Amino acid sequence: MTGAQPSILLEKRSNGVAVITLNRPHVLNALDVPAKERLGAIWQEIADDRAVHVAVITGAGSKAFCAGSDIKEINRTGRMVTTETLMRAIPGVGVALDKPVIAALNGYCVGMGMTLALHCDLRVAAPDTVLGYPEVRHGMISAVSALRLPQVIPSARALEMLLLARNISPEEGLRWGLLNAVVDDAAAAAQKWAEAIAACSPAAVQATKRLAMFSRQLSEAERVEIAAARALVEGADDYRQGAAAFAGRR
Repeated sequence: MTGAQPSILLEKRSNGVAVITLNRPHVLNALDVPAKERLGAIWQEIADDRAVHVAVITGAGSKAFCAGSDIKEINRTGRMVTTETLMRAIPGVGVALDKPVIAALNGYCVGMGMTLALHCDLRVAAPDTVLGYPEVRHGMISAVSALRLPQVIPSARALEMLLLARNISPEEGLRWGLLNAVVDDAAAAAQKWAEAIAACSPAAVQATKRLAMFSRQLSEAERVEIAAARALVEGADDYRQGAAAFAGRR
């Protein structure tokens, strides 16, 4: 009898491409605390492995890239991820990562899933992709994205996503500059892009990414503010009631 499949899969290919698969399709690839911890370890492994030149992240199954954090786990156990673990799970935030990361999106890409995609360097989506930040509707906050999203798309559009908690279509995401492309087979397109990047000079690619991302690195003050904002929100009654309401489908 075989054991349970890991919540995150990592495949390193001989062409220098690493493929990370969020592997909890039974819960739309929602990330519980162990999955976030594993994801942080994977980003560190990719950063340290000289044979890996570019990474692709995708979700198992046909229904979701990632439907966010596992709120049912929060409601059931009261266990909330620490700010340090949260930031390490996000590419290039908690772990210095100068290798490009491409997100291949399909189905639900919301909450923590949208945060993961946002912090990738390139984003390609299938036509059925649903993009959004539902956190405020549930008394929660997407603290890291609240800082980053206005750097990627116009601030009015960023606030529209964050404050209205309205899901947007991939066509809107493409017009706003959130997505690079919308294609029928996002995984195949992401793989093709990854192979093209891996065929280039690793030193030149990594130096280019370091320069492009330099102004977007979180300062210590921003890290402190993220922790303070999360503590404020997670200490409120709305947070606990929101988790319970989500678990009860209210």
